[in-house]
Amino acid sequence: MCARFELEPERTALVVVDIQNAFCHPDGSLYAPGSEDVIDPIADLVSWADDAGASVVYTRDVHPPEQFEDAYYYDEFEQWGEHVLEGSWEAEVVEELPVDEADHVIEKHTYDAFQKTEFEGWLDARGIEDLVFCGTLANVCVLHSAGSAGLRDFRPILVEDCIGYIETDHREYALDHADWLFGEVTTSDDLEFA
Repeated sequence: MCARFELEPERTALVVVDIQNAFCHPDGSLYAPGSEDVIDPIADLVSWADDAGASVVYTRDVHPPEQFEDAYYYDEFEQWGEHVLEGSWEAEVVEELPVDEADHVIEKHTYDAFQKTEFEGWLDARGIEDLVFCGTLANVCVLHSAGSAGLRDFRPILVEDCIGYIETDHREYALDHADWLFGEVTTSDDLEFA
């Protein structure tokens, strides 16, 4: 599953998916220890991308309180309970990962970072084709965002040691599925810039 990847910084974005207080802090309503465990490895990846001059993109899962009031079928509050409400502490990126002024932040309202956001246009405008995914949750927002990237003809690369989860087998499933169907999987040690 792991392979060595040599990337061009100007064509690469590191995509940090939903490393927010709700998921990664013990006081968060959807806290998963597997999400907290990847904060430090992700911080190392952010430094690696910054040092090389690659783009860094943070996604934030954010929900207006009324988002699902008129939902026909898709209702995350029914699935997970009320979470990452707009303007709340839960919706903020964890303090261990300070978002730099040069970083781009995507606010998304579904599992997919491309769904009704400007993400694809932002990437296209910069000639970015390779997307290095890390973050949480493996089988939810990481999987759906990376899959959506692949369907849009970007190259999704999932960094297995930098992806959070609720259960270990959730991460294994997500990585196996991505590797088989639409992307590639590697470790942070096997990433380098040309």
